[in-house]
Amino acid sequence: MNKLIKCIETLQLSLEKHKKQDFKEYSTRTIFIDPLLEALGWDVRDIDNVELEYPTIDNKSVDYALKINHEPVLFIEAKALNDNLDDVKAITQVVGYSANAGVEWCILTNGVKYKVYRASEKAEAPKKLLFEISLDPKDNEGTRIEQIAELFYRFSRDSMAKGVLDEIGEQIFTVGKVRKALDKIFIDPPNTFIRLIRETIDDDTIKPKQIEEAIKHLWMQTSDINNYEKSNLKTKYSGKTKAKESLYTEEFHLKNKPQEVVELYRIIDKFCRELDPNNIQRKFLKLYISYSYNKNIFCCVHIRNSGLIIWLKLDYSDLENPPDYVRDVSRIGHWGVGNVEILFDNIENTKTVKTLIQKSFEKNREK
Repeated sequence: MNKLIKCIETLQLSLEKHKKQDFKEYSTRTIFIDPLLEALGWDVRDIDNVELEYPTIDNKSVDYALKINHEPVLFIEAKALNDNLDDVKAITQVVGYSANAGVEWCILTNGVKYKVYRASEKAEAPKKLLFEISLDPKDNEGTRIEQIAELFYRFSRDSMAKGVLDEIGEQIFTVGKVRKALDKIFIDPPNTFIRLIRETIDDDTIKPKQIEEAIKHLWMQTSDINNYEKSNLKTKYSGKTKAKESLYTEEFHLKNKPQEVVELYRIIDKFCRELDPNNIQRKFLKLYISYSYNKNIFCCVHIRNSGLIIWLKLDYSDLENPPDYVRDVSRIGHWGVGNVEILFDNIENTKTVKTLIQKSFEKNREK
């Protein structure tokens, strides 16, 4: 990991030096991509390790094919340094190369940003994005370099051999699919589901229609569908302030975000609202989402491409042995309300993050 951290630091210096230059793809690969791959354990000079210009079925080629036991496990398509990586055609192309070759993972990169896609997902190419990482310090404000290195290490040779990406992808994408299925079932419950609940209740006086309405009501209290609908209700209000607020919805904050980031948000959003379903107020602002109890804000969430930044109304000095992804921002400018900042970019940290949010909620509920 030390080798990778030193490489990232060196590349950040190179970025500062060259970012205004019109680097083409070859220079980007040589100066930025190749050194990072080497630091991740991929030998770009060994064809059994990394094959350059790997042929695809349409007589074209992908820039890098990273191999384990002589078989490609990860495709990487490189673009010029200043490419924004948003071209749907380019995304579809690299995902298509990967899917056609039976390679589960692929990356689109400009040498600074790395977008990691799961090719086998049944979705439009852009929605196959699992996570995104950037070398640019401007994209990682408040993030320790060790945390950035940990995200890059997910597609190191060692991690790919252990199936780390497979585990993360399976968890994130499966949860998303189950959530959508539950939304469909609970918002439009099938008769078999209604009958099962009625049999479980064992009360013939309760009619199927009553059960259907109860299911919808219970699910809409906490579901993401309800969040979206509530945010859109703002458009019914008139006035300059309300009109401006209506621009900022859940959809606005989640647009084009990687699936891992979306799931991290869902976890926090659900947890905050369930602390007291009848009294938690949520508000969508331009830069973050706030959660309050009786108008006392206890949590603010900013969603960025590499994870969540969470601000809590706590005193850092009151925390016992806070982890390294939690910091004191009482003397540092920041957007949200609160002096404790959390960088939440790994689902493994969920328990600790929830504990801190609950601590903030309980402290501010007493006011």
